[in-house]
Amino acid sequence: MIKFISSQETLPLRSKILRNNLALSACVFPTDEIEGAFHLGCFLNEQLISVASFFPKQYQNRQGVGYQLRGMATDLDFAGKGCGSRLIDFAMNELNSLKAVYLWCNARSSAIEFYQKKGFELISSEFEIEGVGPHYEMILKLK
Repeated sequence: MIKFISSQETLPLRSKILRNNLALSACVFPTDEIEGAFHLGCFLNEQLISVASFFPKQYQNRQGVGYQLRGMATDLDFAGKGCGSRLIDFAMNELNSLKAVYLWCNARSSAIEFYQKKGFELISSEFEIEGVGPHYEMILKLK
């Protein structure tokens, strides 16, 4: 089941999956509580197994309302079971209702195939995020 969650609820999975078990306070994003931001969780039997955060942010000079996806993480015991895909689908419906034109992200190089299957396109060369690893910028045009 996908539902809206608080930014605080995203922190344990962000820490475990994305930040090598850093302190939860080190996994807070400056955009977590800005106006228009929302956070989604995928639950299996009441257990939170996947999270993603979305906030309004233009990509460079693109026209229209843009949102950035950040902090998408799935517990490794549940990876590949479709939860991440369902999070994106739920978010796309929400973003369409918010009149967003596109969704973009800094995708880990290891996740490029996942995002491409969801319709995202590569829009940058590979780059390094210090302490995190190689990434690409990707964009998804919304309906």
